[in-house]
Amino acid sequence: MAQPKNLKKLVRTRMDRTGESYTTARKAILAAKPTRPASAQDAAAAAAAAEEAELPEYPAPENVVQYDAGLWHRVLTQAGVTHPLTGEPMSEALLAGLAGGIGFMAFTFVYEEVTTATVVTRAHPEPYTANLLARCGAVLRERTTGSARLAADYLDAGLDAGRAVVVRASVAALPWIDADVVEDSDSIDLVVVGEHGDDLLIDDGSGSLTPISPEDLAVARSRRKKDKHWQAWVPESTGPDAATLAANVREAIAQTTGRLLGTSELEGIPAHFAKNFGVAGMDNWAQKLRDTTTAKGWTRIFEEPARLESGLSQVLGFLTDTRFGGLGALRGQYADFLTEAATLPGLAPLAAHAADYAHLAQDWIVFTDLIDPSIDPEERSSHFATLADQLEVIAAAEERAATALATTLGTLGH
Repeated sequence: MAQPKNLKKLVRTRMDRTGESYTTARKAILAAKPTRPASAQDAAAAAAAAEEAELPEYPAPENVVQYDAGLWHRVLTQAGVTHPLTGEPMSEALLAGLAGGIGFMAFTFVYEEVTTATVVTRAHPEPYTANLLARCGAVLRERTTGSARLAADYLDAGLDAGRAVVVRASVAALPWIDADVVEDSDSIDLVVVGEHGDDLLIDDGSGSLTPISPEDLAVARSRRKKDKHWQAWVPESTGPDAATLAANVREAIAQTTGRLLGTSELEGIPAHFAKNFGVAGMDNWAQKLRDTTTAKGWTRIFEEPARLESGLSQVLGFLTDTRFGGLGALRGQYADFLTEAATLPGLAPLAAHAADYAHLAQDWIVFTDLIDPSIDPEERSSHFATLADQLEVIAAAEERAATALATTLGTLGH
């Protein structure tokens, strides 16, 4: 059943009269209403109605290129955090660049029944979201706890304040996910934007809100060992000043170029794995694509048809998904970041480098379009050689772009 348009006003009036918290007052008002309908169509309608009544200032996902940057763009927008120069919400591109923007990693692992291929084109291995939050300048209320009860209380506190709350959950533990097709260690950040009946409503980037019971969400949050029941929300609209934001942009770019060029240490990564990251990782991958004889070459490790199709499908998935890759390997978004960052004090020269990354985005789109998971296994070596040709073009352009950007960064004042 749709909630009344004036639900918030009714809840606030009851809070003033009774002294109850927002959640308690809201539940009391809705107590006489039917619970969420069981059918998917009715559930979607109820969720849409709840979204309209509960957080009308929370924007729907639109043209998202990078999942986590897009998620925090919506959360910060709802909290009223704005760009210090424009007074408008900080863009997804700016937040993505602050998180570290772009990078590269490629790994393959040969198991008894399958060969996996992982390709990451966003900033990695540095903590993407942690960097975004540290550099965006917003005030943040962040908590982890081993107690499900305390986690629920912390979540209620954010919702009571009228804020969207970001929580971290195990993907495999979400009730609508087939646990057999994801790794147990995979996690995802979700936004809790309110309640409807006995359910919580979450934004998972799909474009519509998804109902989930508090119990199911608690289970999914508890599966995270490192950051059990982690959550974060923005208690006030205070944002960064222009000088601080400019300094944080410089820090982020230094990290990005250092990672791509191999001039900075990769935190938490053994030295012998460094060859799989940055421009060196692209060159290394190209060599393995061309290798038709050794046990580490792609012609050998993807000799079986099932492994070949699965491996190429995984690569294509990583390059086109918004979690660890994205359109044009996120290089076009990085061009947008440089253009926007150039408007900050002392950073105007950055704009000259946007074209390099816009061109790289097109190079990566060509590479992605070349990948054919249904290629005839007998033609895999020539297919891999074609991919290697394009990857070598990309690697050379990436090195030129990152070197030029790092040189310009070195000339900027601090």
